[in-house]
Amino acid sequence: MSLTVVVAEDSVLMRDGLISVLTRFGHRVPAGVGDADALIAAVREHAPDIVVTDVRMPPDRTDDGLRAAVTLRSERPDLPVLVLSQYIEQSYAAHLLDLGSDAGVGYLLKDRVSAVDEFAAAVAQVASGATVIDPEVVGQLLNRRRDPLQHLTPREREVLALMAEGRANTEIARDLYVTEAAVNKHIGNILQKLDLRLDGQGHRRVLAVLAYLRA
Repeated sequence: MSLTVVVAEDSVLMRDGLISVLTRFGHRVPAGVGDADALIAAVREHAPDIVVTDVRMPPDRTDDGLRAAVTLRSERPDLPVLVLSQYIEQSYAAHLLDLGSDAGVGYLLKDRVSAVDEFAAAVAQVASGATVIDPEVVGQLLNRRRDPLQHLTPREREVLALMAEGRANTEIARDLYVTEAAVNKHIGNILQKLDLRLDGQGHRRVLAVLAYLRA
């Protein structure tokens, strides 16, 4: 599936690399910008299928990219957003979850971009409405609150981690060498033990789990 992507990254080298990868996978990048204000303007002009943005960029070089994403999602709730970060910042993941579940969201470490196929797959997943959180971030989120997870079995923990990465049930079944029916049962048990309402939409279920883990 070919997507229209707006890229925001203040490092010219990194920005060109992202555009090159996206183009290689058949996507169209009408704008590659280097600051948050330009990102907002480019999205308003080109109405992309997805935004890929760095967290830190001008003008303040703090979390300008993330704040721009929040602004854009308030204007267009169906806009998928994939955020890139140099370092693990759990607060960024928390803010990203606060964007809501009307469209796909993703949070990846920039190191993940070097794994070209993984990055391209993450772009496609987020664009399709999924939630994709970097496995290292997932690990930290899981470690932050052990008490709510103490009743989960080792297999349920494995399933939960894969859910949080945005994996579909069929993928989880394949990775763990179990049936999809077994995965469905594990997910039901997880949500029951964590006192979370079962939601038929996968990305919303992941958002609920991650929101609980970061609380």
